[in-house]
Order: sequence, then C-alpha cells, then structure tokens
Amino acid sequence: METTETFRGLESRSSGRVHGTADHLDTPDSGAQLDPTYTYDAVDPEALFGTEGVPVGMGQWRFESLLPFPAHVAIAAGEGATPLVRTERLADELDVEAVYVKDEGRNPTGSVLDRGLSLAVTAVTQRIAAAEARGDDPADVEPLVCASPGNAGTSMAAYAGRADLRSYSFVPSRTAFANKSMTNVHGGKMRVVGGRYPQAAAAVDEQLATDYTDLNEFATPYRHEGIKTLAFELVADLGDAPDAVVVPTATGEVLAGIYKGFVELDRIGAIDDVPRLVAAQPEGCAPIATALERGLTEPEPWATPDTICGELEVPNPAGGARAVAAVEESDGVAVAVPDEDILASAVAVAQNEVLEMGAAGGAAPAGAWAATEDDFFAGDETVVLVNVESGLKTPDVLRSHLMAQGI
Repeated sequence: METTETFRGLESRSSGRVHGTADHLDTPDSGAQLDPTYTYDAVDPEALFGTEGVPVGMGQWRFESLLPFPAHVAIAAGEGATPLVRTERLADELDVEAVYVKDEGRNPTGSVLDRGLSLAVTAVTQRIAAAEARGDDPADVEPLVCASPGNAGTSMAAYAGRADLRSYSFVPSRTAFANKSMTNVHGGKMRVVGGRYPQAAAAVDEQLATDYTDLNEFATPYRHEGIKTLAFELVADLGDAPDAVVVPTATGEVLAGIYKGFVELDRIGAIDDVPRLVAAQPEGCAPIATALERGLTEPEPWATPDTICGELEVPNPAGGARAVAAVEESDGVAVAVPDEDILASAVAVAQNEVLEMGAAGGAAPAGAWAATEDDFFAGDETVVLVNVESGLKTPDVLRSHLMAQGI
C-alpha cells in the first residue's frame, strides 16, 4: 500500500501497539479500534497549512502530510474545503465574541461523512493494488458494506462508484427518501430493513450471504481519520483553533475525528490549545450525553430511541467511549435537546443566515443555545457550529415542522 512519508502505522487503542501497516485487516488487533499514527516530529505546521503549489480542488487532501495515503492515489471528489460562514446574529444570541458555521452540507453528497468515506474507499483501493502487486486475487474485497441511518450509505455508494467497486448499504425503513434514492443513483445497492438503525446493523450478517469489506464506523480506521481534516480546515481558516466546537453526535465518529485532528495539531505545535467540544444529541436518543451526566466512561445502550432526527438516532454508538473521552479531555460538555428545538434551530438558521441545515445539522445551534443556558460560555469565545448535513437531506421534515405551527 502506498502511504505518506510521515505515516507510521496503525495504533491499537486497546494495547497501544503500533502496527507498521496501513492494512487494518493485516494486524493481530484487527478486532480492536485502530488509529493511524504518524511521525509527528517530521510534520512541518507551515507546510501543512501552506497553499503554495496546492492544486485547485484538492480539498481535504491538501493535508496529506497528516493523512495515511498521498493525494495522488486518493479516491476524491473535492470533499472538504467547505465554507466557514460567520454569523453575527447567532453570536449576538449566544452572547459570545464570534460564531461560525462550518457548512459540511457543501460536500459532494451533502454530508460530513464524505471526508471519511473518501479515505476509507482509498484504503480499499490501496489494498487491492497491494494484492495485485503480490500476484494475489483481491476478489474477496467486494462488496463494500455498511449499515447506515442514510448519509454514510449514500457517501459510500458515491466513492465506491468512483473506484468502480460494488457497494451495499443496509438502512432502516425510516431513512430519508433523499438518501435512499441517491444511494441508488450513485450506483449502490441498498437493503431497506424494517425498524431502526440497530436492526439495519444486525441485518448485514443476517441477510448478506457473501464475504464483504466492512466500512462501518470504527470497523475501518479511516472514516474518523478523514473527518479530522475538518479541524485542520478550521485552524487554516481562523489562523488558530476556535475556543469551542459544537458537534451533532450519533455514532461518535464525527466528534472523535474532530478531536483527533485538534490533538494532532496541538502535538505538532500548530495550535495553543485543543478547543472545548460540545456534543449535541436529541433528547430521544442521547446515550453519550447521559453517560457524561452519570459519570460513565462508556454509554449504556439507549433502550427506546425516539427522535425525528434519524441520522442522530444511534442507541448504541460504536464510538461512544471515544466521544465521552473527547468531551471530558477537552473540558467540554454534552447536551440533550428536544426535537422541536433542533428543527426550530435549523429553520431559524435558514431564515436568518441563508444556510440550509438538515435535521441533524440543527442539533448544532440547538446544542449551542442549550450550552449557553447552562452558562458554558464565558462570552469572549469564538464558537464553531458544525452543520453535518445539507438541508436537502430532510426538507420534508423541516417543512412538516413549519406546517405543525400553521405555517
């Protein structure tokens, strides 16, 4: 597998051992969560953030010195380089120095998960190339498979199509129509499973009678690794780390990825401090927020998930322990907010700030307002709200919220 000069290998979170390979299936800790790690002393912060000689359209791959694979082998479509939009009205309402929205809805398939799926599919193509170079048959790689509330399935289908690979997503029946339709439009196969996300996840092995490559969050070490580039872009755009970042949180991969990005920047001396992280979850499915409230290191499965924000309805998050740790280690907080506040926030941002947020994205401003009510902010902070998905993912949900108010 062709890797960058700074890539050291995959570090096991359970044993701490670093395996000198980029193929996570070729490690004795393949059942454990793995993290790419680097020779950090060899990373020049000025070169990392420099733009001289960077081709147009590189997106997140401009940061290849802190990525496992070089940009020239990437399965990419310009993901990353999303706008950071200053919102004066939100700053006034939250009573802080500045508020920005990092608009991840501008990614190719309309969600933050494009960052990670680009990297994860690149890893698959590198595994295939390595097998072919050895004279081995890589036929057991396909299909690429994940269970998903919707966004990841669409993103996987898109990047798999770019790599000419077959993909198969398992989604719950309540998945937004936009994601169901676009998964097929991108060429991916899809199984709609009755029930909710846990039933879709269970159906993968119950219903798929073939070998496959697992691209579920944390089954591959590369989904959250791609998402960390969001942190890099915030520092590149602001000139330093913000004081706080509010992240809609479900599986934990987005929060864990962003936190890893800031920790790495702190390690190479590119920032002074890691921002405080705010994990925002809906009240109807808040295992991570509840774990932090109860002083647990790992969330307990949510018994009866019930939220209109389907992307955030993950009752037993694979990255739950990592999300809890990220909040605690950054001196952050987790908040659980009502569905009504999430939808009202998404609508308010659209009506007052131009930006379109999906239902899941609305958890960011709703979470920020909840944190404000809990006196989390001192008033002099620069705060970033992460809009994790485009408003075009759930326009029916947002419109129904208005109709319920007689609008």
